[in-house]
Amino acid sequence: MDEFSALRARQAAFVEARGWQEFHTPKNLALALTGEVGELVSEIQWLDPADIPTALAEGPLRDRLADEAADVLLYLLRFADSCGIDLLDAANAKIDRNERRFPAELQRGTIVRVEPASTTAVCGEPTD
Repeated sequence: MDEFSALRARQAAFVEARGWQEFHTPKNLALALTGEVGELVSEIQWLDPADIPTALAEGPLRDRLADEAADVLLYLLRFADSCGIDLLDAANAKIDRNERRFPAELQRGTIVRVEPASTTAVCGEPTD
């Protein structure tokens, strides 16, 4: 069993041992995930970007971010499991789609989305 599968199994066992399966619906998990992302963001929301490397090096911020990032990961794993989504397959498929949508030769050096015309819907919104 690889580390990712072992983590999923460990989290599932944690939930099962506490009888929480009935509460771990896709909706509840998505809402909990949103809350955890908010907690992650709140740790760095008002920091000056130039101060973040120093703050991370000092330890306490890094520890809090690690805790919040772990919460996000664990809720995302539970959400995916509750929906029958293989996260590794889904992530690889998404990267494949993004490679087609955002060719490196068009995107390199810019944060502005430059999409090939064939992947844009009639209204101008991305199709993915």
